Amino acid sequence: MPAPPTRVVTGHDGTTAVITSLGPPKNIVELQAVPGVVFHELWNTTATPPVIDNGPDPTGRPLRIRPPANGTILRMIDYPPDTDEFLARSADDMRAAFREMGEDDAGALARGARHPGMHRTETIDYAVVVSGTITLVLDDSETELAAGDVVIQRGTNHAWANRSGAPARVLFVLIDARYDAQLTGKP
Repeated sequence: MPAPPTRVVTGHDGTTAVITSLGPPKNIVELQAVPGVVFHELWNTTATPPVIDNGPDPTGRPLRIRPPANGTILRMIDYPPDTDEFLARSADDMRAAFREMGEDDAGALARGARHPGMHRTETIDYAVVVSGTITLVLDDSETELAAGDVVIQRGTNHAWANRSGAPARVLFVLIDARYDAQLTGKP
């Protein structure tokens, strides 16, 4: 897998702009339930609008897929190639994986999903493929994405399938959101 990204955090020293942190993210989590999937937690906010201050690094919380209410998450995820073992995972196996990500009820495999990683959260996600290729899997279709491609994921049931044989890295901005009353919400 690729090396962790370098994270540069800026701040203020009186009226002077300064670098307050430079190096790899402080919170890097490799999933035990899905070896090779690595979350690089880059930043998060807990309010809209967020407060601009010199506060502590907000990424030290336990891993959760979704941002806090009215908040955001900036994260990079490394995806190893899908294996036959991973693709054969049971709904219980994937429940354990999503539990490790703080989201017991996000997974959709028990509901007949097309890929073990299918999940849905009440978020708007901006996903930018940084390196490699990865396939966005939806209920009725899929599309292969390469470095530089962007997905705007609006609370849909989806998964990320790495069928390339090489690692892929995707940068995500997750934004807390609410389903429109006309949508059914979580199935």
